[in-house]
Amino acid sequence: MLRLGLRRCAPVGRARFAIPTLPQCQSMVPQVARIQQVTVLPALRNAFHQSRTLSQNATAEAVAPPPESERMRFEDVKGVHPNLIRSITEGMQYTHMSEVQEQTIVAALSGKDMVAQARTGTGKTLAFLLPMMQRMIDSDPSLANRSSSRSARPNDIRGIVISPTRELAEQIAAEARRLVRGTGLVVQSAVGGTGKREMLRNLQRQGCHLLVATPGRLYDLLSDPHAGVEAPNLDALVLDEADRMLDVGFADTLADIQSKLPDIRQKVRQTLLFSATIPSNVVHLAKAMVRQDQFEFVQTIKGDDAPTHARIPQNIAICKSMINLFPTLYELLDREMAKAAADPGARPFKAIIYFGTTAMVETAVALDNALRRDRGHTFTQSPTLFIHGKLQQNQRTRAANAFRRARSAILLSSDVTARGIDFPDVTHVIQVGLPSSREQYIHRLGRTGRQDKEGEGWLIIPEAEAREAASLLRGLGLKDNGGLASERAVVESEEDMSPIFKEVTDAFGSVPYSSLAPAYLAWFGNKSSREVRESIEGLNKWATLGWGKQTPPSVRTDWLRRRGLQNVPGFNVSDDRRPERDSNSSFDGSRYSRDGESRIAEGGGWDAFQGQFQSSDRRGRSDRRPGGGRSGGRSGGRDFGNRGSSRPPRSSNPWEKRDREFDF
Repeated sequence: MLRLGLRRCAPVGRARFAIPTLPQCQSMVPQVARIQQVTVLPALRNAFHQSRTLSQNATAEAVAPPPESERMRFEDVKGVHPNLIRSITEGMQYTHMSEVQEQTIVAALSGKDMVAQARTGTGKTLAFLLPMMQRMIDSDPSLANRSSSRSARPNDIRGIVISPTRELAEQIAAEARRLVRGTGLVVQSAVGGTGKREMLRNLQRQGCHLLVATPGRLYDLLSDPHAGVEAPNLDALVLDEADRMLDVGFADTLADIQSKLPDIRQKVRQTLLFSATIPSNVVHLAKAMVRQDQFEFVQTIKGDDAPTHARIPQNIAICKSMINLFPTLYELLDREMAKAAADPGARPFKAIIYFGTTAMVETAVALDNALRRDRGHTFTQSPTLFIHGKLQQNQRTRAANAFRRARSAILLSSDVTARGIDFPDVTHVIQVGLPSSREQYIHRLGRTGRQDKEGEGWLIIPEAEAREAASLLRGLGLKDNGGLASERAVVESEEDMSPIFKEVTDAFGSVPYSSLAPAYLAWFGNKSSREVRESIEGLNKWATLGWGKQTPPSVRTDWLRRRGLQNVPGFNVSDDRRPERDSNSSFDGSRYSRDGESRIAEGGGWDAFQGQFQSSDRRGRSDRRPGGGRSGGRSGGRDFGNRGSSRPPRSSNPWEKRDREFDF
């Protein structure tokens, strides 16, 4: 235990933070004892350890929050302009604060810098917007009057909110516009994937007091000498989802942005940093950005809080093979929509279906279109929308807004919507395929059960991923309760297919081969050669019997060599680059990657979502790379059975006994 404690201290020790919560470490490591004399952000160093403890506590019992009538009323907050209060109580129809707002708003109104640990879906957007707007009004009281909006200029930005994703930035900007409706404050948004010229035109014509932006686009504006976007009078800076920004590689961009802002020693500003967790890299970021003599840490996540995944019923469907995935998904959709329709008191069915790659989302969209056009499948009675990183930003925004407004709908999505986005009344989150990490699974699940409403989670995976799922998601409370006929059906020929399998296969048959092949290759992702050996036979069956095609997609020798898969049997290898009509074109898979925001994607023209696998999911499942082998490989031939395998496939399903409930 002591050795484990020392390892946990190491990152903080290198950052010169004292660790009074672990006196054993101080007594055994004199250097740590000396660091005790240099106290830098002591609240954060404790939060770092507490955050790690909370993130590992997956079975905490729920504690009922205080009733709304006992929480602070917005009207009772001192020091806030009446126009802002009126927007909240009359425009937004909020009377009492949430727990997060009660703990953070008053603290932020004091003017100190703040780091707040708060979960999404708890009202934290208003928690940082209200003090921010009030600080701008305190700095210039004329901004409280609507007439002052006419004098807004793009080179007089008073507040900046930085968000890691485009959808979240637009969501924050929309909330801010509602808040300032009765004032003269002007809110603008700047996100990647949109036309810079049109955005600059709005800034020039309307001016800006609060700019909500993604990091890459913000730096692009501030560093462009011709844009005229400046913040010499910056009063407040907010970093939302700081841990997420650092996870996807925005650390350097944030440092560059800092260099374009006024020196804090010459122009005092308030910095508010919100983060769901406080890992060591967030501690480093806070140390670099907040005023250490004017700082407060606010902990809004208590040790007895039940995490989202402890409140939401979670189910796992372990499919016999890849060919079972989509029939199982549609059987589940049919069943759950029928249950909602049969219960007059139930909420309308509203689901987000997550896939791990853009290519899989595109495949699901193509299949959905085929089912609607040719089959009239019952689940298509509900409107279906889709979002992924290859879409233009205006397309993503329209889809998000339409799903947000819909009472009942299905959203097919990659991970661009997995964190921070507030879609009201989502009843189901369904994840198809194993997520890239434990954290990503939890963030996706967090799109349901928000604001203390009920929700339900499902994970649908092939049997080849069952062993890894058991390790990755242990302790999160998933239950394998069975009940879906398509899940365990053994399909070896068309004669074995139930009606739903035949519907799916017929629909896949009308989808162009070129639209399906990328999903086949993207599924390999960062899998090791062992995992590829165990899954290749099922993937080939999916690509032939499941799609109604003659052969699986062909791959080139160099593609196999780059991934160390040249000695793995089962691939249809062909170096013929001539295109074939609805047949086996050679794909190298490099355009399809896991979906998540990145620096390159925000920076301008080239979209990182079309880059290599590593560009948008550098960490992969567990920082593994495909296994190696001798150089060389087969070319020009076909080998799409598993006939060359030297050992029989192992059973990879730890949940074979169906009469038990398995708790991860």
